[in-house]
Amino acid sequence: MGDVGRILGLDYGTKTVGVAVSDPLLLTAQGVEIIRREKPSKLRKTLARIDELIASYGVTMIVLGYPKNMNGTEGIRCRETEDFKEMLQNRTGLSVTLWDERLSTVAADKVMMETGIRREHRKEYVDEIAAMYILQGYLDSLHH
Repeated sequence: MGDVGRILGLDYGTKTVGVAVSDPLLLTAQGVEIIRREKPSKLRKTLARIDELIASYGVTMIVLGYPKNMNGTEGIRCRETEDFKEMLQNRTGLSVTLWDERLSTVAADKVMMETGIRREHRKEYVDEIAAMYILQGYLDSLHH
């Protein structure tokens, strides 16, 4: 695969963006942080933080969770995600791949139950863990 940098995984929500990053070998996804914003429309700081993360991790590509409905249809969240994808591409110059995230939040919840994270604290972690699942799903697909 040549010398590719790391891949950034993002779980884009109305007020948060969960962030994960791959290891240099593109085998595993690690949770990084959750970027929070006060208003859904206020994305300047969010994009600035993503820029910083891209620089510090040497990211060369972004995988963005694509929130299709369970029945496969695309709703308003998909359109918002597509807008965010365009913003990211324009700002970073990196390619942004949409990745079906339908099972990532479910999987994240399951992991938190199994690891004993108390219910009232789960909200704090779910976006970051969902970002890890989105990225891990993409990484796994590269190796199959």
